[in-house]
Amino acid sequence: MTGIAVPEPKAIAENAARLAPYLRKTPVWLWKEELLGRLVSPHTKVLLKLELFQHAGTFKARGALTNLLALAPDALARGVTAVSAGNHAVAVAWAARTLRTSARVVMPRTADPVRVARCRELGAEAILAHDVHEAFAAAKRIEKEDGRALIHPFEGDLTILGTATLGTELLRQAPKLDAVIVPVGGGGLAAGVASAVKQLRPDIQVFGVEPEGNDVMKRSMASGVPEQAPAGGPHTIADSLSPPYTLPISLGLCRQYLDDLVLVSDDAMREALALLFRSARLAVEPAGAAATAALLGPLRERLAGKRVALIVCGTIIAPERYSTHLAAGTALLDARVASAGSPP
Repeated sequence: MTGIAVPEPKAIAENAARLAPYLRKTPVWLWKEELLGRLVSPHTKVLLKLELFQHAGTFKARGALTNLLALAPDALARGVTAVSAGNHAVAVAWAARTLRTSARVVMPRTADPVRVARCRELGAEAILAHDVHEAFAAAKRIEKEDGRALIHPFEGDLTILGTATLGTELLRQAPKLDAVIVPVGGGGLAAGVASAVKQLRPDIQVFGVEPEGNDVMKRSMASGVPEQAPAGGPHTIADSLSPPYTLPISLGLCRQYLDDLVLVSDDAMREALALLFRSARLAVEPAGAAATAALLGPLRERLAGKRVALIVCGTIIAPERYSTHLAAGTALLDARVASAGSPP
């Protein structure tokens, strides 16, 4: 994993300035509510970095726009392509429309129909493939035949430079942090946020969180080389955290800058999703609840009494899927609250 370029603070700041005319500065909320205090240490201060309010409904707008702004005028005019289970495709479609070019995005047939529809609403051509492997092959053909730039969903210096702006933005909004928890799929978000935070504030701990049904980054960090998703593909409700494999740049930066990576179950994400809805009035997709699930579970004791920021990364999900997860999560949350007893 040698020779990987680290996005330096000056480059991150310059990129943030380029993105500023197009992106939202997403808010940070102090999550102070009695129910939350019963589920984590009452002395833990929880802040929510609400990237679900970003354009396109996901943090991926940062990486997509960074890539498109770096294209030469003639390359931008030819348009772009991408492969994604949904959020990255939506972000690329949004970025292409914002910069007045075209996009052809390839998505597996299992992609959330709301995400497919959103791509088309934004003016992109959305092509459905049998699975993610067929989708990547189709995107490569489009790149070659159309001369379009292929925008990768999580790998690449520019993509990570884009996600790093989320880290520096968070530090300006919440300078007194002890820890940050970041969802991990392919690792592009975690690589950018962790490298930005650790270079500017090495005292802040940065934790990644990955679904148990696709622990590909955890295994890759242990082995030191990119690994594949489990046999038969990822098995998790967090489709936004379900890459088929890891790749060297994002893996290398995660290994260098993450303090640890923890796993959470689908039920833990459902419960966290329900808690975010009940006590913060936020409707998020399962991946958007992953950081909360980590704080409620494997990181609860380690971060007790700390000032912790949770990256709430996205909200693009079909209403019927969301309602199913919310109902299941609400039952789990009610059971936990009941077992905890009455508040002191």
